[in-house]
Amino acid sequence: MIARRLSSALFKLAASAAFSMAVALPLAAQSPFSAAVSVNDRIVTYYEIEQRAQFMQLLNAPGDLMEVARENLVNERLQMQAGISLGLLPSAEEIEEGMVEFAGRANMDVDQFVAALQNEGIAPETFRDFVGAGLTWRNVVRARFGPRAQVTEDEIDRALTLSASEDGAQINIAELVIPLRGNDPDEVRTLITELSDSTDGSIGGFASAARQYSAAPTSRNGGGLGWRPLGSLPPQLRALLLPLEIGGVTEPVPLGEAIGIFQLRGLEETGFVTPELTAIEYAEVLIPGGQSSAALDEAENLRNQLDTCDDLYGVRPGGFEIRALQIAEVPDDVSIELARLDAGEVSTNLTRANGTQMLFLMLCGRSNELPEGAREETRQALFQQRLASYANGYLAELHADAIIEENP
Repeated sequence: MIARRLSSALFKLAASAAFSMAVALPLAAQSPFSAAVSVNDRIVTYYEIEQRAQFMQLLNAPGDLMEVARENLVNERLQMQAGISLGLLPSAEEIEEGMVEFAGRANMDVDQFVAALQNEGIAPETFRDFVGAGLTWRNVVRARFGPRAQVTEDEIDRALTLSASEDGAQINIAELVIPLRGNDPDEVRTLITELSDSTDGSIGGFASAARQYSAAPTSRNGGGLGWRPLGSLPPQLRALLLPLEIGGVTEPVPLGEAIGIFQLRGLEETGFVTPELTAIEYAEVLIPGGQSSAALDEAENLRNQLDTCDDLYGVRPGGFEIRALQIAEVPDDVSIELARLDAGEVSTNLTRANGTQMLFLMLCGRSNELPEGAREETRQALFQQRLASYANGYLAELHADAIIEENP
């Protein structure tokens, strides 16, 4: 039957074309063609609501479909009124083309699609009105907001950098790091193993423990590192975090002169076609004195003289090293520090040689392999995202200015 042929792809198209959704069932005693809702003196009938609900059911739309259909149709009345006032109604030819495209998603031509709908009791006008309303709103939104939604090359670069990850995922994590230097290593391992067990599944418990025990700068924030591209984390740490439930805590992770545990606080898709992070370039400077006041002052002075890694050649000739490594080759503690940074930013949190030398790190840049067409797909994703935001705001304005009267 048609319900099997109208696949989830059609539902996605329906959701984007509709841009909105709707409200309630007619009472049996009321005429199907009487007004269920009046929108600025234009009515939505009970018949239209029933028809739209049946149509959406065949598209496998979720939710209370009578409610969804009513809200959808109310929004479309407002959208059509905007289209009329701006002279942006689609032509008959454009509507026909839209119907052809929509039916094609079910591998049908328009006649086959309409016949299949009629077999389910859905009138051809329901399909035509649905497509026409979607095209009208698209015309309105693009005319009003298209120029403001344009995306710059810098914005594409930033989106690709922020989304540089496996499958465009971002991860929200927290850390608790205890140094081995100055402590009994066995006691540290015992303590951090106990903390891993006791805070597992408790974001509040982990945050409290991080404030009490962690030596990382994030301790004052309960260990929170915030959202970052999944691909910016060391592969070993990713492997530990991804199987966890939200709130889960890793086993202790060796971090050079420290041991850490990490908590998964969130994982989400970014929606962008993203490059795979393949390599990272960074500068290292060893400053005597570890975390002493003198070393911190020297690091601050150096930071103030640098805008990029190349500045080191003039500021500190011979006293630094620039490394360009595959992401899997970067030491875990360094990789985690670099994951916090944008290009040109600095970390002074790590030490070497049993704490006697500060490891001054500066991120030079990350290298990505872009899939073919990734920049254009990212541009379109950002453009559509902005248009949708403008459209939602404009529709809210239309609602606020409208006179909408609901019949019981």
